[in-house]
Amino acid sequence: MALNLIMLGAPGAGKGTQAERFARVHSIPKVSTGDILREAVQAGTEIGLRAKAIMDRGELVSDEVMVGIVEERLTRADAANGFILDGFPRTVAQAVALDGIMSGRAPLVIVDIVVPEADLVLRLGSRLVCEACGTNAAPGAQACGKCGGRLVQRADDNQAVVLERLDVYKRKTKPLVDFYSTRPTFCTVDGAQAPDRVAAALETAVARATERARGAVGGALR
Repeated sequence: MALNLIMLGAPGAGKGTQAERFARVHSIPKVSTGDILREAVQAGTEIGLRAKAIMDRGELVSDEVMVGIVEERLTRADAANGFILDGFPRTVAQAVALDGIMSGRAPLVIVDIVVPEADLVLRLGSRLVCEACGTNAAPGAQACGKCGGRLVQRADDNQAVVLERLDVYKRKTKPLVDFYSTRPTFCTVDGAQAPDRVAAALETAVARATERARGAVGGALR
């Protein structure tokens, strides 16, 4: 059975790092809408410039744009045996659209990485990214571990924007937990642990959710 995974969590919860690690271990693509949007920003396309202005204000890109990006990506051959979504869905409307995209495919496993808000503010305020490729820097790094580029603070990681992003998450994105929480494949992971411990907990949670998916009957899962 294909492994189709959604990573939920507030900004700074570590879902991007864990998604990349999990995808590498399981040989499935990590589909990050953030990466796709950053590529458009770097290319200077019209949609990229619009997205940059929105993200710099700590707001979310429209559902229509995000759904279209994800739907196209999931039709590629490398996603036939599964994928891990990082940064999508972010709203219930996007989740409903994703259910439509997933019709006829293996069930979605949904993981919510939970971190206290005070920890999130500290993490985001000190986070650095590569100016060239947008990769998050490892703690204490002096240059990008992926391309060697210069590390800078993201425009949307200053304190005022961090607080706005967390407020947007609570108002618009956290309702996804309610949307998915009754599904047998929904699970939570403590993201306040060390990264290796989070990764181990993630593996255990996904394995259990996958077993529940195999045991589910009929149309209970989508």
